[in-house]
Amino acid sequence: MEILYSDENLAVCIKPVGLDAEHQVPAQLQQQLGGEIYTLHRLDKNVGGVMVYARNKQTAAALSKAIAQGEMVKEYVALVHGAPPPEGDWEDLLFKDSRRNKVFVVNRQRAGVKAARLYYRCLRTGEQSLVRIRLYTGRSHQIRVQFSSRGYPLVGDHKYGSRDTAKEPMLFSCCITFPYGGQLRQFEAIPEWGKEL
Repeated sequence: MEILYSDENLAVCIKPVGLDAEHQVPAQLQQQLGGEIYTLHRLDKNVGGVMVYARNKQTAAALSKAIAQGEMVKEYVALVHGAPPPEGDWEDLLFKDSRRNKVFVVNRQRAGVKAARLYYRCLRTGEQSLVRIRLYTGRSHQIRVQFSSRGYPLVGDHKYGSRDTAKEPMLFSCCITFPYGGQLRQFEAIPEWGKEL
């Protein structure tokens, strides 16, 4: 597994598609780096990208607080079917059906419904469009549902409407920015399919 940065307090890595972010990735980091590894945030098993893990309880507490206060900014690239408007700031109400492990956009507040917001801009537009997304909320399947509900399912996302032959959703956590050591740190990686032509 590729490690972008590590010190005594944290590790930043590129999670491969197919590994579970809460168990398998920390186990792999322990093998590579030794010591304790604390999970701070999640990424779906079938999605890859940049992730940050703490290497001690103090750092885990500090970074968890930064996440709670909205100080950790997460950006993604996605390949979607169709051509969305050049940019958008989308807010929706999402409901997760835990039995089916599926999320739906709903039009009114009720028990279990959570607000979701993201901003995106198109990097390349066509039959398939490349978009860069900034998450303001971290809801389960949020990007996948918000794009699919508007008629732009992610390429490879068969759960949310894609009918192509790609094996997994074309979604990648490409950039994480957060306060650390008195400064703002940023780590970025782009998959081959996410590079602009």
